[in-house]
Amino acid sequence: MNLTTIALLVLTPFLVWRVYSRLRTMMARQRSILSRHWTGVGVFLAMVLVPASELVSRPEGLAWLLAGTAGGIAYGVWGLRLTRFEDSDEGYYFTPNARLGILIAMLFTARVLYIGFEIYANQGSNVPTARFTDSPLTMLVVGLTGGYFGTYSAGLWRWRLKLKKAATK
Repeated sequence: MNLTTIALLVLTPFLVWRVYSRLRTMMARQRSILSRHWTGVGVFLAMVLVPASELVSRPEGLAWLLAGTAGGIAYGVWGLRLTRFEDSDEGYYFTPNARLGILIAMLFTARVLYIGFEIYANQGSNVPTARFTDSPLTMLVVGLTGGYFGTYSAGLWRWRLKLKKAATK
């Protein structure tokens, strides 16, 4: 083991802890901003459609991505049901279920870290680096993440539009 490997092993738990603590603060009561919701829908839709466009010729990988997306959508609908929505004089607020969002985000973080470690471990060897879309597990996690957060953003967007429509009546 060289010094870089030891530093990587020592710093990884710190990185995971920082990601977790950041997610923990993000999963608290938040002001609902309509532009963030539709941006979230677009970003997470792209997160699924970009790999899907590469996987069109590889049905197994596409199946894993779509299975993850379907699971993420179902998980997102469940998450929206557990969300507390507030329409107060100060504005619109929502409080997501912290456990659900943190679980999906940490799963995605763990997969990204694993890919990073794999790339690091294969440096200098003649082993070719696999493409991002080659791993069924990665596609499942990407689908789960995109499906969950995309559905959640769409649900928040829909909630706000429903409130806006009710206010104009």
